[in-house]
Amino acid sequence: MIVKDKEFGEVIVRKSPLARNIKFSVSTSGRLSMSVPKYTSNFLAKRFLESNRKMIREKLPIKNPEEQRARDYRKKVLMKKAREYLPYRLEYFAKLYGYKYEKCRLSHANTRWGSCSSNRTISLNIGLMKVPEKLRDYVILHELAHLNHMDHSKAFWAEVAEHDKNYKIHEKKLKQFNPGL
Repeated sequence: MIVKDKEFGEVIVRKSPLARNIKFSVSTSGRLSMSVPKYTSNFLAKRFLESNRKMIREKLPIKNPEEQRARDYRKKVLMKKAREYLPYRLEYFAKLYGYKYEKCRLSHANTRWGSCSSNRTISLNIGLMKVPEKLRDYVILHELAHLNHMDHSKAFWAEVAEHDKNYKIHEKKLKQFNPGL
């Protein structure tokens, strides 16, 4: 549930069957987030927010609501571009080099460009849409190589090098960008 607040903007309220108390935190988007017990009413959650306003203001690094809206808009635009591009590019390289993966997942992680799970799911960060195409391709090839090598062994890097001779340059250039939004 989302609660609109005049000072904090949109507040994310998560009802959890494991929560015993109401707890405040800041989500990755910079929004105020409340974790509340499953049976907490919306009225009680809003009342608790109001009665703890001063403590929240002093202790939590909350971004202003305009920054939240701007970030949401950027995320929405990047997600749209990523959906239209990344799965098809992944499929292209998988077919070209004979890789088989189960599914492609798009994420907006703050620290990683991509990942490959043991169940053969490849996750790609929508932030890849902010980097040059050669670097996007490097990340995709890197994750595809993880289908055969779930580590960063010599064999893994040899496989990456088979498909991207300039992978070391691409890896270095990629560090100039931030995967977060």
